[in-house]
Amino acid sequence: MTPGRRQFIRTGLAGSVLLSFAGWLNAAGARRLSAAEREMLGAVVNAMLAGVLPSQDPERRRLVALTVDGVATAVAGLSAATQKELGELFGLLVIAPARLVLAGVGKPWREASVDEVSEFLESWRSSRLKLLQTAYGALHDLSFGAWYGRPDSWQAIAYPGPPKGYF
Repeated sequence: MTPGRRQFIRTGLAGSVLLSFAGWLNAAGARRLSAAEREMLGAVVNAMLAGVLPSQDPERRRLVALTVDGVATAVAGLSAATQKELGELFGLLVIAPARLVLAGVGKPWREASVDEVSEFLESWRSSRLKLLQTAYGALHDLSFGAWYGRPDSWQAIAYPGPPKGYF
């Protein structure tokens, strides 16, 4: 089934409006993550790191929150253009209709199960659309970078730390 030219134009216009709205909600520049963004990132981190996070709930929540703090620190250190792109991505994922259409998650992020979020992430990772693969890569790299950038997570992977005396 090949979409017609009019359908292609309508889809492009709708996508442009949605992306512009998301960008307007998340203006470029160094800024703090909103509560909605932190909630979305918490669900993503919880799913991305499901295999390495402890199963005990209070400790798991604490480590997810620390990792989201690390993501916020990483985002704040990126260029303004990259922050703008991430702001647009985060904006799309926190808007309920866009979350449903793009991620297939009908519940608010705080209610979504690890399996639901993992399914959405896997669909983006294996998508035929390069844009979704790139968005997955950004979420993956931010989550894993924030997790493994913390020295208290190194023991789980038997990493002894950086070499001494070279820095």
